[in-house]
Amino acid sequence: MCSLQPFKIDLKGLKDDETRISFALDDSYFEAIDAPEVRKGDVAVDLLVRRVADSCFDLSFHISGEVTVQCDRCLDDMPQAIVTDNRMAVKFGDEYSEDDDLVTVPEDDGVLDTAWFIYEFIALSIPIKHVHAPGKCNRDMIETLAEHSATRSSEGEADKPMDPRWSGLLKIKEPKD
Repeated sequence: MCSLQPFKIDLKGLKDDETRISFALDDSYFEAIDAPEVRKGDVAVDLLVRRVADSCFDLSFHISGEVTVQCDRCLDDMPQAIVTDNRMAVKFGDEYSEDDDLVTVPEDDGVLDTAWFIYEFIALSIPIKHVHAPGKCNRDMIETLAEHSATRSSEGEADKPMDPRWSGLLKIKEPKD
């Protein structure tokens, strides 16, 4: 199991105005995060932390790699390329809070845990619909899906007469000469 400790950045301890940090995420990271969308992957994260003022920081994330998601059609795992750039502002305050792109970290602690933010950036860059390329889906599952789809759509529908309230709507679809 991966330790998420390296993702905690001590903002108070940063000596330079700009600090670059790199992370290599593998399956153990996604297992440790324990989120539903992504369970496996090989992703590189480049983080640039810039001190903007005494108590304000600008974080720029560049994330690229590949994660494994479930195909919406056949339910098999499939690779999904990830490339995203994200920014986040952080400031010191009295207590921890997240407002849009501004995160407030308690000044007494001064530590920002970026592990979950990185995961969210990855999850948000995954397309809503993830489907294998044509011909790459699990053939057995596609055949089973086709069987059930055909059974459901033709199951006694042809024998039933149409409700007269709906037959009037069919006239709208007919082309007028």
